[in-house]
Amino acid sequence: MHKIIFIGLFLFIAGNSTAVAQTETEALLVATDTLKSNDIDPLTPAKAAFYSAVLPGLGQAYNKKYWKIPLVYGALGTSIYFYIDNNRKYQQYRDAYKSRLEGYITDDLAFLDNNRLIAGQKFYQRNRDLSALVTLAFYALNILDANVDAALIQFNVDENLSVRPVLYPNDVTLKTNVGLTFNYTF
Repeated sequence: MHKIIFIGLFLFIAGNSTAVAQTETEALLVATDTLKSNDIDPLTPAKAAFYSAVLPGLGQAYNKKYWKIPLVYGALGTSIYFYIDNNRKYQQYRDAYKSRLEGYITDDLAFLDNNRLIAGQKFYQRNRDLSALVTLAFYALNILDANVDAALIQFNVDENLSVRPVLYPNDVTLKTNVGLTFNYTF
């Protein structure tokens, strides 16, 4: 009987213990991304346009296109200069015409008659208004350039997709042909 108790106790202990040798391990398969990820901020073009609207050239600085800032200020400065100069000359011709109608003859434009003074007023007024339109156009172009440049920065322009010119001989006429090759590298 002693053997039966010993065998029963052995089977009870062996049946309730866990076998360590056959533990199952979970293998986690993680896919790694081989492509370089560029985080795209959809508000970047709006920020660049807003910055250029607040201060011309600031959107170009935001886009890190510092070489465009002198072009922006050169275009705006030149058009503002022509606006101020044409406005000054318009006022000069206008004041001379007004004083001539009152009976006074000024020394600076005394050699011109009334018709020439009126023609000068119209000429400088038209040029002043045109200069104002050009100034507004350059201001809008500054904003548009910052917006488009910020939008184009987010595009992928690596060497996997390229367009290159190619020169190849024609088999029939033996002349050199010019063409474009579209290359996509996987």
